[in-house]
Amino acid sequence: MTTQIQENGNQIIAKFSGRLDTNAAIQTAEDVKPLLEATNKDIILDCDALDYISSSGLRIFLKIRKEASANSSKVIVRNINDEISQVFMMTGFVSIFEIQ
Repeated sequence: MTTQIQENGNQIIAKFSGRLDTNAAIQTAEDVKPLLEATNKDIILDCDALDYISSSGLRIFLKIRKEASANSSKVIVRNINDEISQVFMMTGFVSIFEIQ
């Protein structure tokens, strides 16, 4: 599992690659700390290369969303595959996140 973060104007883009399972969640939580401090920026969670997300990964996404809301930032989830889309629908995340 890898997480790459880059800033692009008023956006911060996090690109996830691999499996965001319980084992990878500890490192991923560290990797996304810059997203938690972003103020007045759009946070893009690019899941194009994300193969799987566990409940631990969902908690990380939820924490990003919570902090973004407190910091007047917006979170957009992009490029989720069918499996992750089903997980988002079953957990209600489709109503919490803007999905593109």
